[in-house]
Amino acid sequence: MKTCSERFQIGKDMKWENPAPGVHRQIMAYDGQLMMVKVDFEKGAIGSMHEHYHSQATYVASGKFELTIGDEKRILEAGDGYYVAPDELHGCVCLEAGILIDTFSPVRADFLGI
Repeated sequence: MKTCSERFQIGKDMKWENPAPGVHRQIMAYDGQLMMVKVDFEKGAIGSMHEHYHSQATYVASGKFELTIGDEKRILEAGDGYYVAPDELHGCVCLEAGILIDTFSPVRADFLGI
């Protein structure tokens, strides 16, 4: 079983997954300790409230999102970012179509089906 990504990720050659209505993701670079995922949201799409044991840092590449982390809500747009501690409840609503670049540590094995 492969435990890391290829050295280079060419977006146009990579498959997209559809984990929720209006949400598409590309698994980019990863190894056992780190993962980067590109997530494309249509306007109105929801990243449902959830938690996981991974640390997460996310960059807003484009669009506008209402982010909820714990009991705090903020509106974030292109150029902004956020951090989610392990086991912290979080989710988002896409206010303007856009892309989030999620990073996780350790790797999200559930995304890879392992």
